[in-house]
Amino acid sequence: MKRVAVAWSGGKDSALALYRLKGSKEYKVDALLTTITEGYDRVSMHGVRTALLEKQAESLGIELTRVLIPKDCSNRRYDEEMRGALEELAAGGITAVAFGDLFLEEVRRYREERMEGTGLEPLFPLWGEDTDRLVRSFIDLGFKAILTCVDSKSLDKGFVGRNLDRELLADLPASVDPCGENGEFHTFAYDGPMFQRSIAFDKGEVVLRADRFYFCDLIPRETT
Repeated sequence: MKRVAVAWSGGKDSALALYRLKGSKEYKVDALLTTITEGYDRVSMHGVRTALLEKQAESLGIELTRVLIPKDCSNRRYDEEMRGALEELAAGGITAVAFGDLFLEEVRRYREERMEGTGLEPLFPLWGEDTDRLVRSFIDLGFKAILTCVDSKSLDKGFVGRNLDRELLADLPASVDPCGENGEFHTFAYDGPMFQRSIAFDKGEVVLRADRFYFCDLIPRETT
């Protein structure tokens, strides 16, 4: 079996990519690769606290590999840090990295170009699938996720902090991709068929960043 790392945001697309790979006899997922913004100690773009990602990894039983980048990170610095992480994964026996991308060709090309020369194979287990059917299958499989970030140019503030369910899908404007593939929203998956236990959290304040993105803070809840 090929040993794989999954590019892990903690959201629904990376969770579905992981689910697909775990159901395959060809791949064995041995690592979750996550970009963390230093100073904020949160997942880049999604705004989820690192502590919640650690709880995800623990519940999934998969090692979490962190790539630390500074806030306002340049593309060059990002590429350098990611390259170093990929080389370490390859040295440790990982042979491929899987991404949850769906249809953005320029994003796929960017990932493929950055992986050239690493010896790692890029995988796209969800590529080209209908996004409406995909998100509904996510819900039907028993996954649970919450919207942690929304782009105010696409959705109003009331969407952030809501669960990703059929009621929310019915409320999405027709212009918004059901999976948020164009960056309309980001999610945090906190339960589902792969998790040994649900990730407990409380919803904190909602803040507006960069005069555009609404974030709902998720605060880890200690369980006994």
